[in-house]
Amino acid sequence: MTSQQHPEKYDLICVGGGIMSATLSLMLKLIDPSLKIGIFERLDKVAQESSEAWNNSGTGHSAFCELNYTPENKNGAIDISKAIQIFDQFEKSKQFWAYLIEENLLKKQKDFIHKTPHHSWVTGKENVEFLKKRYQAMSKEFAFQEMEFSEDNSTLENWFPLIMKNREQQKEPMAATQMKLGTEVNFGNITEQFFTILEEKFDTPVHRNHEVLDIDPDHQDWLVEIKDTEKNIKKYYDADHVFIGAGGGALPLLQKVEIEEKKGYGGFPVSGQWLVCKNPEVIKQHHAKVYSKAGPDTPPMSTPHLDTRFINGKQELMFGPFAGFNTKFLKEGSYTDLIKSIKLDNIPSMLGAFWHNLPLTEYLITQVSKSHEDRMDDLRTFVKDAKSEDWKLKVAGQRVQIIKKDEKQGGTLEFGTDVVHDKGGSITALLGASPGASTAVHIMIDVIKLAFPELLEDEEKVKTLSKMIPFWNKDITKNQQEFKEVQTHCMKILKVD
Repeated sequence: MTSQQHPEKYDLICVGGGIMSATLSLMLKLIDPSLKIGIFERLDKVAQESSEAWNNSGTGHSAFCELNYTPENKNGAIDISKAIQIFDQFEKSKQFWAYLIEENLLKKQKDFIHKTPHHSWVTGKENVEFLKKRYQAMSKEFAFQEMEFSEDNSTLENWFPLIMKNREQQKEPMAATQMKLGTEVNFGNITEQFFTILEEKFDTPVHRNHEVLDIDPDHQDWLVEIKDTEKNIKKYYDADHVFIGAGGGALPLLQKVEIEEKKGYGGFPVSGQWLVCKNPEVIKQHHAKVYSKAGPDTPPMSTPHLDTRFINGKQELMFGPFAGFNTKFLKEGSYTDLIKSIKLDNIPSMLGAFWHNLPLTEYLITQVSKSHEDRMDDLRTFVKDAKSEDWKLKVAGQRVQIIKKDEKQGGTLEFGTDVVHDKGGSITALLGASPGASTAVHIMIDVIKLAFPELLEDEEKVKTLSKMIPFWNKDITKNQQEFKEVQTHCMKILKVD
């Protein structure tokens, strides 16, 4: 890479116009307004990939209903440690959003967040026993004390009437839990508002139609090569720090960066699809997010759920997800993405992950071959009288699951998120897909700790951060009374109390 003689200099360059870059940039500008930050997005609009409303489930992930966060151990005990972790992380996001509303920065709560009960629902004796044990374990924790459990059909009918419709003669046992604290979130709207705040209030440029091509070490900082796709010219910028938050585009770019920590990482792309209801009479019969249990030998991302959504001021209803497969890493990506991502250092990881995840391959083949009626049959396990003409298939976003090197297996397929960084934290990249947007604030706190530790040594800046996110560095289990007060206040500000 060659640069112009005196490239413009940034304290931080963020790659990608999604919720991760938006959250990091806004948090940093609030903590230290003097930081010079630039954001570069290759598309002509922000929030068009994973952050876009239809490209994710819109669930405010709190582990209220997601059964994959509470696995059953070999001894039969339910492990809720992951659930507590996810709950804590989403609460940080709500604290930050509430602060922005109080500061008159973030507006129109009803455009991006709605109170929507979260339910887990199962059928069959074995699954009912699992759900009961899960409820007993979780309800002992103060974070989940408000969880309700029921095997009574009339109660379930009150919770989600559309699902219980026409089940009078069903003899198979069923049960469900309810958390009224659940939320439905339009992450695309939040992302767009964040970038508007950055541009209008903090004079932070968001360069659209700018694709980051390469990142090279340049003396004490990084030289970033960028293509202005409208003018078809290349530009160069210096940056003390670079954050790669480009969703599926993060891995290919990270592979160009000269750091040891990138070695062994690969990616496996999976596309998402939803059945979306077209009938307003059906839509208004359901107001909840209802998650069930994934089938045997299927990945966590396959957990079926029937979701109320609020998008562009309109209530929607969708069911899924259904998996698709193509070799793109982004919805607006290239079919050569997967092939180009295979490097000498990650071939063992890729082969190991493939060999040890053959059921995933079989699952994807089955999913891709499904017809509309096949998908409708899956939906009818939730909505027994669902009519094919009332539902249409909508293609959602691309997700790139992490493949990491592993000494025993060669490589493993991960379904979480990783922050990959160099030793000094001057370059950070976010890989992975789940739970994603819900935990953006928590993940960006980790990035700030890695990349800007000096900010956390400044007493005034720490006070600002603590005002923004009261529990950014506090253990909720050790400060229960204070947490409940903060949670109640945030719910009131967000109007989801």
